Amino acid sequence: MSTLRQGSQAVAIEQDVVLARQTARKLSIECGLRLVDQTKLITAASELARNAVIYGGGGHMDWELLEDGARRGLRLIFRDDGPGIPDVKLAMTDGWTSGGGLGLGLTGARRLVDEFSLESAPGAGTRVTICKWT
Repeated sequence: MSTLRQGSQAVAIEQDVVLARQTARKLSIECGLRLVDQTKLITAASELARNAVIYGGGGHMDWELLEDGARRGLRLIFRDDGPGIPDVKLAMTDGWTSGGGLGLGLTGARRLVDEFSLESAPGAGTRVTICKWT
């Protein structure tokens, strides 16, 4: 697997969530994702960027355009230095929410992408990596 291009952008305020969606859309088109897969990735990116702003106090979205043989993909990494998630297993349970939402953010994002990983600990921030392949 090789990285074709990569970059990073801040997700510190609500407007950055919109910019993260726009970047995810542009890159998903560039790597050749079908429209339905573009929509899934953009939706997941929106949820994760919003989480970084609301719960993580802001952070970054790193991106990589990938190539693995005939497959192309887009990897997005959302990272923050916020309070972290005290119970990752609980946070990955459908219906659980730490706020007033529906509890579908993390688990919903996981279902929308091909690869999903979550690293977090109290006081250590959170890092969520997602990837969608053609």
